[in-house]
Amino acid sequence: MEDHKLSLYDNIAKVNAVDPELYERYPVKRGLRNSDGSGVIAGVTNISNVHGYLMNEGDKVPDEGKLTFRGYSIYDLVGGDATKRRGFEEIVYLLLMGELPTSSQLDVLVEALDAQRNLPDGFTASKIMSTPSRNIMNLLQRSVLMLYADDPKAEDRSFEHEISTAISLISRLPRIMVLAHYAKRAAFYNESMIMHRFIPGQSTSETILSMLRPNREFTPEEARMLDIMMSLHAEHGGGNNSTFTCRVLSSADTDPYAAYAAAIGSLKGSKHGGANHKVLAMQKEIKENVKNWEDEDEVASYIAKIVNKQAYDHTGLIYGMGHAVYTLSDPRAVICKDFATRLAKGTEFEAELNLLKLIERLSPEVILQEKGTKKDMCANVDMYSGFVYSMMGIPQDMITPLFACSRMAGWAAHRFEELVSGKRIIRPAYKTGVKAREYKPIEER
Repeated sequence: MEDHKLSLYDNIAKVNAVDPELYERYPVKRGLRNSDGSGVIAGVTNISNVHGYLMNEGDKVPDEGKLTFRGYSIYDLVGGDATKRRGFEEIVYLLLMGELPTSSQLDVLVEALDAQRNLPDGFTASKIMSTPSRNIMNLLQRSVLMLYADDPKAEDRSFEHEISTAISLISRLPRIMVLAHYAKRAAFYNESMIMHRFIPGQSTSETILSMLRPNREFTPEEARMLDIMMSLHAEHGGGNNSTFTCRVLSSADTDPYAAYAAAIGSLKGSKHGGANHKVLAMQKEIKENVKNWEDEDEVASYIAKIVNKQAYDHTGLIYGMGHAVYTLSDPRAVICKDFATRLAKGTEFEAELNLLKLIERLSPEVILQEKGTKKDMCANVDMYSGFVYSMMGIPQDMITPLFACSRMAGWAAHRFEELVSGKRIIRPAYKTGVKAREYKPIEER
């Protein structure tokens, strides 16, 4: 009996292996990517543009990174006024409504978000506290699906219901995230369960900090920094895995809760939103093993160990460096680093930030020296995002959930566009690699 039981698992790799030669023969766009790394065009969108290279007579030419939302540069949307309170809410309005809001229009959105923050009666006790999870993303995903049951119009596809549902989730996800964090700490680490009420009129970033901190205190600078981080994460094109997932499900005419929950599941993955944990773990190892963070030779030497698969996770990858689209610069990383520099100046965090900047500068040089290959590589937003959150005392297990709370706006915008303009279920083709086989009755096998 035990032999039969084991046989269920022994051949999983063999059964699911596809001959690599078949990918070249047909040819297959693996990962929906062309051979030069550029993405296969799967749709057209008016929501945002992620630019990292130029195509010149068929050749991919590196270029400075640009990110635009509805045609507006991300530098213009998040830059300027250091005291701005509702930058994220302005971007939510822009993504959902197509235009930047006037003051009165922004007030209407803020009122709508405030009106939706409360969860259904009993939701916290029965859906969050009674079934805590060690992974907050798991609880976020489950919560979105369970909110379907509390919506009597869950299958309504009218634009009014779609917008109402999106605003409800943009409003509620941050609160669910904080409650999930404390439920986890209480259930698995014997800590206190803190449940602050939200304060009407606070921005999304202020609400998160107010509900997260036991004393509810935060500085305007911290709220502004979190507002910027949420703005940077709010949207990133239709081709990123979670947004494409949302569009795929939307194209099948499923309900909004199913589409958004699937997007959260995608973002949870370590190759997507969950990648920030790899970055933080690698940075932690470098900090622990490099004695002098200002010694370029010592830092470069440890990076070389990582590149040569002798350190960290032995993959040879420098996490936080490189991106599927950006080549010379990731505008999100540029903005994040700039504001982090302002926030860290004169504090105990400044030395750590300088180390991250050194890793960014030295990594391409080390890869060239160790591998003999020159690759267009820039720091991506994850190089600095975890550091920024640590400066604000935000727990690491909330970093990817914060990403999800922010990206909810972008997912909603793409779902709306798919419902209005997509019109076809997304259904790419897969080529079979199996020849016809003769069937035999069970007694003859």
